[in-house]
Amino acid sequence: MNPLFRKTLAGLALAATALGASAQEERVIKFGHLNNTDHPVSMGVKRFAELLAAKSGGKLKVQEFPSNQLGNEMQQQSALQGGVQEMTAPATTSLAGIVKEFGLVDFPFSVGNFQQADALLDGPLGQALIAKLPEKGLVALGYWDLGFRNATNSRRAITRPEDFDGLKIRVIPNPVFLETFKAFKANPVPMPFAELYGALESKAVDGQENPFSVILSNKFFEVQKFVSATNHVYAANIVLVSKRFWDRLSPAEQRMMQEAFNEARGYQRQASRAAAQKAVEELKAKGMQFNEVTPAEQARMREIAKPVTDKFAASYDPATVKLYNDELARIRK
Repeated sequence: MNPLFRKTLAGLALAATALGASAQEERVIKFGHLNNTDHPVSMGVKRFAELLAAKSGGKLKVQEFPSNQLGNEMQQQSALQGGVQEMTAPATTSLAGIVKEFGLVDFPFSVGNFQQADALLDGPLGQALIAKLPEKGLVALGYWDLGFRNATNSRRAITRPEDFDGLKIRVIPNPVFLETFKAFKANPVPMPFAELYGALESKAVDGQENPFSVILSNKFFEVQKFVSATNHVYAANIVLVSKRFWDRLSPAEQRMMQEAFNEARGYQRQASRAAAQKAVEELKAKGMQFNEVTPAEQARMREIAKPVTDKFAASYDPATVKLYNDELARIRK
């Protein structure tokens, strides 16, 4: 065989191999979540998708499935663990069932502002929680903003802890939330979110607690008069990847995923916080009476809730609880 021809054939074979490898690297990442397409979580998914496509030369494609299309939080978590779905972004609360120390994120009055929230989650505590996930079949890239939870009701403004006395407040079925509102002498009622509007309308419950944007998008202003900036719990979403999928990625692809997330995080948080501020103005325009809670009254609320958080913390890993308390001391300075 002509040496030149042989060299040409070898070159073509190498090119074919390279093309095959590059074709195999094209991946479609199914990213499911619970929120509508106008929600800041969806905005974060879109920005992450754009950044990842740019970094990978279009090889890593994100396909968004919003609005529970792939199931509820637990169903999507199981799908990631089983390797049939690649990504999701649930509230951190949903992970407490497999790593109970994630309950620390839901402790009331732990952080007083967004800067403290970001410092807690992006720092050693947030990373220590993330480190517990791979053995559960999940990898986390980091945290997005869901926002502070605030109280609404149809009876009176909440300006101090005593204003909760006797109010029937719908809460998510989370033991920390239930015990906290009992400590405020409210009557907490766990109830599926889908039933909440009807319960508020019929006065089966007096009020509820959620981030401002949720209060607006679900039109609670139609059935609630008062909205109070209690800021009692900071809520975050966590961006999860299936470990089975992650382990199939090359180190370069893993790095692209992490970098795309890191760059999208600031954008998502900014979008979420701007949406919350805008929601407050819209709620006022819709006729709701809005009030802030003074730092002094918030401090009183924190003291009332402390026995609750101490009780739950006693059942968590002591090293993680110590890290949580050390980090709170650091970020509150």
